[in-house]
Amino acid sequence: MRINRREFLSRTVATAVLAGGGLNRLSSAEATSPRPAFPDRSAQAPALPVALVRCGSYQPKEFRAALEKSFDLIGGIKSLVQNKTITVKLNLTGMDWKPVFNLPAQETYQTQPDTVAVLCAWLAEAGARKIVLVENLYWVKPFEQVLAEAGWDVKAIQSAGQHKVSFEDTRNRGSFGGYSRFKVPWGGYIYPAFDLNQRFEQTDVLISLAKLKQHATAGITGAVKNLFGNTPSSIYGDDGPGEQALKHRAAMFHGGGRKPPSGAPGELDHGLPAQGTVRVPHIVADIFGARPSELNIVEGVRTISGGEGSWNRGIALKEPKVLLVGRNGVCTDAVATAVMGFDPKAPHGQKPFPGHNHLALLASAGVGSHDLSRIDVRGLPLREAVCQF
Repeated sequence: MRINRREFLSRTVATAVLAGGGLNRLSSAEATSPRPAFPDRSAQAPALPVALVRCGSYQPKEFRAALEKSFDLIGGIKSLVQNKTITVKLNLTGMDWKPVFNLPAQETYQTQPDTVAVLCAWLAEAGARKIVLVENLYWVKPFEQVLAEAGWDVKAIQSAGQHKVSFEDTRNRGSFGGYSRFKVPWGGYIYPAFDLNQRFEQTDVLISLAKLKQHATAGITGAVKNLFGNTPSSIYGDDGPGEQALKHRAAMFHGGGRKPPSGAPGELDHGLPAQGTVRVPHIVADIFGARPSELNIVEGVRTISGGEGSWNRGIALKEPKVLLVGRNGVCTDAVATAVMGFDPKAPHGQKPFPGHNHLALLASAGVGSHDLSRIDVRGLPLREAVCQF
């Protein structure tokens, strides 16, 4: 799946522009076409190294040492980021950032701000030209204000990144004039393409800065599932379409009860049931395939088991005290799944996957391997890192 920038940009098509609360009509012949058939490419899927290191706290000095060691273990990434525009997808899941176990969301089920500051500092020192932090938020407020109200030290992050850092809410088109379309290379399981904020095109490197945790519907949250939030609420949200849409994508993606607005790519004639544990993993695979991240960081210093946020029943506090880094998101998440004590090749419907296994779907599409026997885990031996979830 490694492609150069010209090849990548050639995969995008004309942007769709919101007008009058809807989308201008574009040709969408693929919207109701049958789902294409393709062979199982799991055996040929890329199996790239994954760094697994111990990281005992969020203390910046310790986290930086773990991050640098991880980068070195996978062969270094300075050439990947030098003189480049870097976009970092955070994991700020949820519409209500409630604390759990007397700890704030940022300490348990969301991206921790000190890790962001350390990453921005490293990227700036490595020569990154521009660093953009993105997330699909659910408030009509400036991104910086939302973070500050949640206890983030925004100025410290900007200073750490040598003032190359900016924040962009990708819930709509933002400052861009329209959207960019990203096609799923294999044709898609449920969607053949997605319309996303143009930031995902106007960047050289996309980093998924994720959390090591489970997910009630998809089974696990990691680098791959983190990109589910790339899809804008303005098109796919429950209160869309429209630039002021603020809700998540439950009705369309989880339940299939709503369809994308006119002009956006519609669903394929896939024949899959309207069940969240089936639909969400397939859509996760489609989203990641359409716009994969070039670098994947899964933080597991402190987290929760049993779900992805405060709203899940049966969650528990966990402290795996590890950091995982890899160039291939599927490979990285396969190792992350094993760290949680699960089998990344588990059949559909078996733990940790309540429905379909999105890692298996992506492996079958040839995006990356989920077979631990093919993945070179570097650093801490996997058996020493397992923290049973």
